[in-house]
Amino acid sequence: MDKIELLKSLGERIKEIRLAKGLTQTELAHKIGKDHPSINRLEKGKINPSYFFLCEVADGLEISVVEILKVEN
Repeated sequence: MDKIELLKSLGERIKEIRLAKGLTQTELAHKIGKDHPSINRLEKGKINPSYFFLCEVADGLEISVVEILKVEN
């Protein structure tokens, strides 16, 4: 799997979790002090998030970073 596919897969995983929690991108962004476009780019695999950003997203989703990284290859 190449970098682009990995980032898209990560973004899809985050979106899947967010939707399961009943949150919009805007709501998640607000919970972690980010803007809506940041979450949108993350979910579309347009950015390579830092570990710190992933920790913030995990906190906003009330899960561990490990849960986010459980991406099917």
